[in-house]
Amino acid sequence: MVQDKIGGEREGAFPRQGKAENQERGDSQGGWHFRQYRIQSGEFNTAMVHLYRGEITRANTWRTRLDATTNWAVVTTAGALSFAFSGQESPHFIIPLTTILVSLFLFIEARRYRYYELWSYRIRLMETEFFAHMLVPPFAPSEAWATRLANSLLNPRFTITLWEALGRRFRRNYQHIFIVLAVAWVMKIALQPTPVGTWWEFFERAAVGPVPGYVVVLVGVLFNAFFFAVGLLTMGLTQATGEVLQREELLAPFRLVEQVGHLAAELLEDSVGGLWRRHDQLAYVITEKGDEVAEAILKRLGRGVTALQGKGMYTGKDRAVLLVAIHGDQAEDLKRLVYRIDRNAFVVINPTEAVIGRGFQAPS
Repeated sequence: MVQDKIGGEREGAFPRQGKAENQERGDSQGGWHFRQYRIQSGEFNTAMVHLYRGEITRANTWRTRLDATTNWAVVTTAGALSFAFSGQESPHFIIPLTTILVSLFLFIEARRYRYYELWSYRIRLMETEFFAHMLVPPFAPSEAWATRLANSLLNPRFTITLWEALGRRFRRNYQHIFIVLAVAWVMKIALQPTPVGTWWEFFERAAVGPVPGYVVVLVGVLFNAFFFAVGLLTMGLTQATGEVLQREELLAPFRLVEQVGHLAAELLEDSVGGLWRRHDQLAYVITEKGDEVAEAILKRLGRGVTALQGKGMYTGKDRAVLLVAIHGDQAEDLKRLVYRIDRNAFVVINPTEAVIGRGFQAPS
């Protein structure tokens, strides 16, 4: 037949099957049907192993690039300081220029870190939802893990923001480099060619060409303060999955500032109406594990929970809708707590004008 020769179905090659017959045949043989292809469980496991190895290779490549950027910053800093202190006539402005160059390395490393986190997200997804469940019978990974992995493969998106990447890399490595450069710059001005006697003499030596010394010092302080503020303000962001996240990522002064800030907020809450605290928020948690999530919120966050009955119109399944009033600084803790129990939960957090009741604003 002409139809045979130009690519039509030949008898016996791909027999026509109805949908029900095709599904029944797939169920009986334990495989997947896609058009005329069938994927058995062994082939699926082999494909997953190769995908895992490929993602590991990608992650290792970008991890090596992260280390390379840090090495550039360290070598540049060492070379600049050696030149600056090699003689009394060596200019001091080589150190601020090095600080600017190191900050450029930080931005490059933050961009690379976002790529590294993308591969790490896929690796952790396969480890926690596929391989880990194989070790604990019965094999029962969550329903949505394959969908999340497929979405990441079809539509790759960064899993963390640039600010979180900047803050984490700064706390891990670059805060120490910035501190060394700042201290070295002050020592260079104060000690060479002779020790300064007054602050005015220090500012005179800090001048760079026509730029007055006090302007150079002010710009340097603001420049360093910006990066330290980014490191401090992004400490609560924990969307990254590729590394072990620790609270002790900052220097001791940072932890002291955080503790003093919390103490000041508690002391001033009654007198200034919570001015130093973030706005209270109302969270909606839609989950199949309402009792477990509610109990965890009550015990670990100390917040009251109101449960409503809901129904997912897309899936047709019953859901628990939990209403939780929280302080602004509890939002990240709530998200981590919910998704630790139910990865398929849906969380909506809205800012509120005021929350009146026990544990919040007293009624007037």
